Amino acid sequence: MTVLETQGLAARNAARVLAVAGTAAKDAALEAIATALERRSAEILEANGRDLDAAREAGMRSSLLDRLSLDEARIAGIVAGVRQVAALPDPTAQTVKMYTRPNGLTIGKRRVPLGVIGIIYEARPNVTVDAAALCLKSGNAVILRGGKEAYRSSAAMVSIMRDALESAGLPRDCIALVRDTSRESAKELMELTGYLDVLIPRGGAGLIRSVVENARVPVIQTGVGVCHIYVDGDADLDMAARILFNAKCSRPSVCNAAECVLVDRGVAADFLPMAWELLKSKNVEIRGCDETCAILSGKAVPATAEDWDTEFGDYILACKVVSGPDEAMDFIAAHGTGHSEAIVTDNYFTAQRFLDQVDAAAVYVNASTRFTDGGEFGLGAEIGISTQKLHARGPMGLEELTTFKYVIYGTGQTR
Repeated sequence: MTVLETQGLAARNAARVLAVAGTAAKDAALEAIATALERRSAEILEANGRDLDAAREAGMRSSLLDRLSLDEARIAGIVAGVRQVAALPDPTAQTVKMYTRPNGLTIGKRRVPLGVIGIIYEARPNVTVDAAALCLKSGNAVILRGGKEAYRSSAAMVSIMRDALESAGLPRDCIALVRDTSRESAKELMELTGYLDVLIPRGGAGLIRSVVENARVPVIQTGVGVCHIYVDGDADLDMAARILFNAKCSRPSVCNAAECVLVDRGVAADFLPMAWELLKSKNVEIRGCDETCAILSGKAVPATAEDWDTEFGDYILACKVVSGPDEAMDFIAAHGTGHSEAIVTDNYFTAQRFLDQVDAAAVYVNASTRFTDGGEFGLGAEIGISTQKLHARGPMGLEELTTFKYVIYGTGQTR
């Protein structure tokens, strides 16, 4: 057996134990993990420092360094997320419905874990803990395969979590980390049938496309985020500027950040200079259509055709002036990725049309796309934002990491 097959077998055995461990045992393990991460935070920060040093030497851009970076406040947030997951209802303790057929059979539909989940992700060390906590609470074992940029940070956190699991009486192999960060290990994980029940990629467009196109294991596709803000002709322009600034600049490297703003022609001359006054504080580069460039006069560069379909992950914003909501919605249909879309308007009927007609996992009225997040939606942490329509869509919390089984009680019935 290969190293990864050995990990897969150990994870499958651990999943059988975890599936029947019960809520109290899982919650105790999560509390042990939270406490251990707090107590051993210095180890995590030391490992993360080495990751950051290597990333700077390799020339990683600042927005990606921000994703990679940990400090005491971010570790405290990760720990709080683990405790939030522990406090949530256990989805596997639910029998969704129970009914009796005319032949006397009593049939129940019960939530159960998926089994063993593989997760491939990039330079996001927080994902290591978020994913492990959600999988543990939902009764799933997990095999994590992070990017090489965050390997030291992830390895430190996984080691701490495995120790905590053992101290709480659950198998260490409920959580495993792929030590090899080469492309070969990613390819092998994609083909680990017989051990993995599902594979979830979390990262940029290239990673997600590679997994979707090459995996033999079933995949839940998480989203590339080409998210739009449409500023309607009936918008409160001051509110729209603040929403746009937050959606673009609060964390430009994440998938729920806005990448494109669409502005109604009737308010463009007023709105764009107002928005620029905020955006320039973060040195945002505007890549605009001809009308945008004319209005901003030297403060924007002409957009290319590729810019309308790009997840920049940086302080870059595409901008297009449109004739109204119909053109905005047509543009989103052509260039959006089904992640998060927003309209800013005081017109109730325009807002409702936008909600009804825009096809995305999350659609907003008068709010930033940055809220598309498991924690913000009350799900605790999230495993990712699914942009597909089968099984799960939007922020994937605990329920999305379960499936169903039917349990049937009889009294000797035959057919």
